[in-house]
Amino acid sequence: MSRSVRTKPEGSGQALSEAYDTALLDLDGVVYAGGKAIVHAVESLATARAGGMHLAYVTNNALRTPDTVAAHLTELGIPTEAGDVITSAQAVARLVSEQVPPGARVLVIGGEGLRVALSERGLTPVESADDDPAAVVQGYGGPDFPWGRFAEASYAIARGIPWFASNTDLTIPSGRGIAPGNGAAVEVVRIATGAEPQVAGKPLPPMHRETILRTGARRPLVVGDRLDTDIEGAFNGGVDSLLVLTGVTDGAQLLAAPPQHRPTFVDADLRGMLTGQPEVVAADGGGFRCGGWTATAAGERLELDGEGTAADGLRALCAAAWTAAGDEGCRLDGGKALARLGL
Repeated sequence: MSRSVRTKPEGSGQALSEAYDTALLDLDGVVYAGGKAIVHAVESLATARAGGMHLAYVTNNALRTPDTVAAHLTELGIPTEAGDVITSAQAVARLVSEQVPPGARVLVIGGEGLRVALSERGLTPVESADDDPAAVVQGYGGPDFPWGRFAEASYAIARGIPWFASNTDLTIPSGRGIAPGNGAAVEVVRIATGAEPQVAGKPLPPMHRETILRTGARRPLVVGDRLDTDIEGAFNGGVDSLLVLTGVTDGAQLLAAPPQHRPTFVDADLRGMLTGQPEVVAADGGGFRCGGWTATAAGERLELDGEGTAADGLRALCAAAWTAAGDEGCRLDGGKALARLGL
C-alpha cells in the first residue's frame, strides 16, 4: 500500500481471496460478536480457504490462549489450529522478553492468555508486586476482573519497573453491545501512577511484526472492523486492508477518517473477500461514481444521487469525503446521504 494520501477506496479485478496470499483477520466484530459467528462469516471463510488463501486470526484480546480461540472458531464451523491465531499477548510477551533477563518474574494483570504467552518466552508470571517482578504486563482480564489487580500494578510500577500493555482498545464488542476494553483499564493504572506503558497490540509495529513472523505472509490483507486498530495497523505495516461494517465502525466514522484510518477496500461483510471490488471513478460533471451512485461534496455537506447497493454508495461517498479532506479528517455533513443508504 502506498504511503501517499488515499483519496478513495481501490478497485480489484480479482477476488481479494485470490489477489492476497493471507488474510489477517480480526475476530471481535469481524468473525464473531458475543461468541456467535457473524452472518456470512463461516461460509465466506470456508470458500476463501478452499481457494487456497491462508487464514490467520489476529486479535488484540489477550485474555484467551490461541488454543482456546482455535477451539472456539472450530466449534463455530471454522476449522482452526492454534498456530493460526496470533494474539496481543504473544506480541507483548516477545516485547517484554527482549527487555528483561531470561527467566525474569513478570507481574501479570490479566488472564490466562498472558500467562501462557509469557511462559512460552521463558518468563515467570507472578501475581503480586511483592514477588520482586522485573516488569508489569497488563491485558484484558474479562468483564469481572477484580479492581484490586489495578492497585497491584500501581504498586509495582511506582517502584520504577517497566510497564507493558497488550493493547489499548478502549472498547470491545459483546453480545449485548459495546463494553469497556483493556484501554479503559490501562487508563485506570495510568491515572494512578502517571506512568506510560509500552504497548504491543494493533495498530503498533510489535503486533504486525509478530503476525508476519508467525504467518510468513508475503502479500497479506488485513481484514477488520476498527479504523484505529485494524486499519491503522495495516497502514503502519504498509499492507492493504479491507474494512467490513459488521463491528464498531459506522458510515459517518468512515467518511471522517484521516489518512491512516482509510482502508484500501470497503465492504458490508466477509463476502467481500470472495469478490472483486468495483472501481470508484471520477464522474462527468464532478464528484465520484461507483456502481449506480454518484457522490459529490457540495458546500458543507456530501450529496448522493442514483441507486444501487449500499456498499457502492458508501464507496462513492468515501471518495468525495476523502478527496475534499485531503490529509485531514472530513468535516462535511454526510448524514442525509448515509441515511439514503440505510447506514
